[in-house]
This record gives sequence, C-alpha cells and structure tokens, in this order.
Amino acid sequence: MSKSKFNPELTVIIVNRNTSVLLIQCLSRVKESEIKQPLEIIIVDNGSTDDSVARVKQLFPDVLVFEAGRNLGFASANNLGFSMSTGDFVLLLNTDALLDKHCISRMLDLVKSDESIALVGPQLLNEDGTNQTSFEATPTLVTETTNRSLLKRIFPKRYPGKNERLSHPKDVETIIGAVMLVRRRAFNEVGGFDPSYFFFFEETDLALRLRLAGWRVTHEPKARAVHLQGGSAKSYASAARIEFYRSRYIFFEKFYGSMAKRFLKTVVMLNLGINFIAYGGINLITLGLFEKLHAKFEVWKALWSWHIKGCPNGYGLPRD
Repeated sequence: MSKSKFNPELTVIIVNRNTSVLLIQCLSRVKESEIKQPLEIIIVDNGSTDDSVARVKQLFPDVLVFEAGRNLGFASANNLGFSMSTGDFVLLLNTDALLDKHCISRMLDLVKSDESIALVGPQLLNEDGTNQTSFEATPTLVTETTNRSLLKRIFPKRYPGKNERLSHPKDVETIIGAVMLVRRRAFNEVGGFDPSYFFFFEETDLALRLRLAGWRVTHEPKARAVHLQGGSAKSYASAARIEFYRSRYIFFEKFYGSMAKRFLKTVVMLNLGINFIAYGGINLITLGLFEKLHAKFEVWKALWSWHIKGCPNGYGLPRD
C-alpha cells in the first residue's frame, strides 16, 4: 500500500475480515456520497481468506488497501489505518454500514462547526427504515446488572433509547461504533483506541476518554446510515459473545476498578447459570429439534464453560 498523493480533509477507514459482499456494498455507498471534498479511503484487511481484497482492487483501484495478514482486532486495525491516514477528520466505518448520500457531509459540517466536538455518530437504521440504537449511556454496574430496557422506559432522559426522536444534534455519552467521525487532533490527544479490546467496547472506551479530556461526543440525527448488523462476528456466535464479555470486564476494571469487575462477573455467572440450565432443560425436552433454541443453548453453554474456566485467553474470535 502506498501513501496518498494528496492531503484530503477527510479519510475513510474500513476494517474488513471475510465480508466481501458487505465491503463492496459499503464502499459503493461511500462513493455515492454527495460531498465536495476528495476522499482518501483506506481498507485494513484483517487476514481475509475470501475475495475481499481482490474485489476491492478490481472495482475500486483508487482505494488504498493494507493487508495485515492476520486478525488484528477492531481497535488495533483502526489504529493502524489511522496512522496511515492524512485527513484532519477520519470516518471509521464498519462493512455492514450503508451510508445515506448526505451522511458524511452532515457529520462533517457538524464537527467542523464547533472545535469542541471530537466524535460524531449518525442515526443508525434498520433495513426497513426504523431506528436502531445509535447512542447509549456509559455502562455502569447499574446498567450491566439490571434490565437496560426497563431503565430506558423508567428513566428515558438518563438512559436514552432508540425511540427518542431528535431533530437537532445532541451531546451524548457514547455512540454505537458502526459509523464514527472523529477529529484527528482529539483522537491523537487521547492515544487512539485502546488495543486491549479485541472486539466490542472500543468506541465506548474512546468516547469516555474523550469526554474526560474535555471533548464533546455528539449525535447528529440528520445524518443517517443503514446498519445491517451482518459483520463477520455473526458467523461466530459463541466466540463473539465471549469477546463481548471479555471486553466488558476490561472496561470495568479500567474505569471502575477490580472490585467492580469481580462484582459484575459474579452477577453475570449467576445469570449465565440460570440461562444455561433453563435452555438446557428446554433443549432436552424438545430433543434439540428446534434449531434456534438449540443454538441459544450452545451459546449459553460456551459462555458458562468459559467463565467456569476463569475467562482464559485462547477463546473467542480467531486471531490468525
């Protein structure tokens, strides 16, 4: 991969692993965006074994592709892409995100309008046009040990939900990381993504550190993107859930201390045990004939087993 020959205002970074069809769709939407600025586009390929790289080089020869040769994880791969980028603003994009043609310009206009804004996220949508959760409250012991949906219904201002209808930008605690526009200066100031996270919680950690450093994290409802939620992790249900729990424990120990992490893990293990027994019983009664029930049982079993073993490394999404 060679360096870009121009100095764009905006760089787009997409991390890919074995999502060839999604990647081409994602890139096509980026190319269709109605913006005046030239774009620098960087693909960091995390050891794909499909035809992702070949298709990008054939269909989008102006896109810069770096082949990592293995799965670096989301945080490290984006940090690598960021180090190769030149834009003052960087759009971090998942392959399962399809941008509206005005999405980039509206986020870029917002972040350029106020020097205190470091991170902007759009309104994420389902394929049918309904809202997805696009921003959240920072996770705490309350949110992670009680029913988050119930908290959103009882305390909607403290715990915002996807049904909140906004017409103007709003400062939020954290955004969902499928689409994120970040100011380079702010990203560098806080040291980028924490590579301790392999998958999940990277954007939550980043948003919290940015806010602690005095920057603003903002949701722009007029910028819109369909989030298909069909990335490579979907093929590894149990492994992806293990990564989620591992990242959650990293986050809690980092920001709340080891006691908070131990308390959370205890509550999680109790919950996992209940689900493991319940789904195991249902699966036994139904002789495993219901595929979805059996699949859920396998996930609960894998999570319970991993916790019983002490949450060791070597489990989770592939690193090769």
